[in-house]
Amino acid sequence: MSIKDLVYKNRTYRRFDQSHKIEMSVLEELVDLARVTSSGGNIQAIKFILVTDEEMCQTVNDHIVWAGALPQWPGPDEGEKPTAYIIPLRDESISKNTLWDLGLATQAILLGAVEKGLGACQFGSVKYADLTKVLELPENLVITSVLALGKPVEEVVLVDVPESGKMAYYRDENMVHYVPKRTMEDVVLKKF
Repeated sequence: MSIKDLVYKNRTYRRFDQSHKIEMSVLEELVDLARVTSSGGNIQAIKFILVTDEEMCQTVNDHIVWAGALPQWPGPDEGEKPTAYIIPLRDESISKNTLWDLGLATQAILLGAVEKGLGACQFGSVKYADLTKVLELPENLVITSVLALGKPVEEVVLVDVPESGKMAYYRDENMVHYVPKRTMEDVVLKKF
């Protein structure tokens, strides 16, 4: 699969085949991609918690908020929940400035997941304080986001931004998920 294919297929998935279990070794392979990805100043301050245990997956699921643009949808039904999570952490004993590193590491994980036939959803809407307590994290380790992983069971379609300019994703009656994207003409401002 080309890098273009990986990027185009790397969508945010919110419904998964819960019968498809992900092995811990797969999460380790994905984090290895993040581990060797470029790091600002080579500080490498991002660490990870890997979750495949069914009970802990449910616990993590209980600490995230699904699909802000779909307020009537409470999240995936039983049978469609993620079967693994990767939780990136910022080690503040190393650095508090990790946005650059986090973006690169996350993209490496997500592209690696797509290559393996998996999909993911990255969450910034997390009950951080409560999840930190559940995971019994020391003060220097700060949850930056949560990555839910599984075998996708939904179709995600990219569409041009409508004339209304609304960027919110939406679903049709068949649960096909549509994601508006700006056109190339909208994002390339000048060519020299």
